[in-house]
Amino acid sequence: MIRSVFRGGGSALPKNVVTNADLAAKIDTTDEWIMERTGIRQRYIADESETTATLAIEAAKKACEDAGIDGSTVDLIVLATATPDNTFPATATKVQDALGANGGIAFDVAAVCSGFLYALATADSMLRTGMAKRALVIGAETFSRILDWEDRTTCVLFGDGAGAILLEAQDGTEDGPGILCTRLHADGEHNELLYVDGGPSTTQTVGHVRMKGREVFRHAVVNLADVLNEVIETTGISADDIDWVVPHQANARILDATVRKLGIDPTKIVVTVDQHANTSAASVPLAFDVARKDGRIKPGDMVMFEAMGGGFTWGASLLRM
Repeated sequence: MIRSVFRGGGSALPKNVVTNADLAAKIDTTDEWIMERTGIRQRYIADESETTATLAIEAAKKACEDAGIDGSTVDLIVLATATPDNTFPATATKVQDALGANGGIAFDVAAVCSGFLYALATADSMLRTGMAKRALVIGAETFSRILDWEDRTTCVLFGDGAGAILLEAQDGTEDGPGILCTRLHADGEHNELLYVDGGPSTTQTVGHVRMKGREVFRHAVVNLADVLNEVIETTGISADDIDWVVPHQANARILDATVRKLGIDPTKIVVTVDQHANTSAASVPLAFDVARKDGRIKPGDMVMFEAMGGGFTWGASLLRM
């Protein structure tokens, strides 16, 4: 069997750190209000010199370096983002050019906060069917560019950043490393609960994020618990077999509620929402990179990724390191 095996990872954050106190000096909010409702202490906000592409390129180069692989040998780049540099071409092509990997496959995926999982599943399928040998899967966002900074219910929640992992197609075994299972879902019935009120075909503007937080919270807990159970049942493992859960870092309350619903040991959950806030498609690979670099996630560990975002889209993926 062919498996998509993890070879290396990297991440990138803007230079500018914005604390809750910084926001409280500009809008009607407080550190206590933000912490109580979200668990967020700070976020990183891109300046004029930083874009989704520059962050993605930095994360991609670090992933290649971590894997000990020349970036020019990567023949597939799938980049998840809701905030591309341009309507077209795909931001992935800018990463491809920066790596000197021109001539391979490069495209963007739009599934908002679930984008990294959609990109991961796409790359995994293409590696296993022989369309590519080495793939960079990237989540990168400059979400600050689509925030309404006068809406305190949304602007305090998000930040900018990028994360990347490098996968390689290898001959695998039943108990060997690689992506074991991914399950994805979408339900367009609820797209009015979390959306951007602009776009090229409608308003010819970028627009701003709009969200009905209470309803999103309720759907998130149910959908995430269901898809995690779906992956567990498909692979035949138990929740106890999972060493780490790397969730989308949307809100500390969602993480807590999902963990309780599944009965997973809270110490197995990687939490970085306090440091990065919600970085949409970058959230999962950023958190994964933090936990791997600090020594928590080790070779042989079973790691579950999960996320839910606007659309709604949601999914989960199980990786054996």
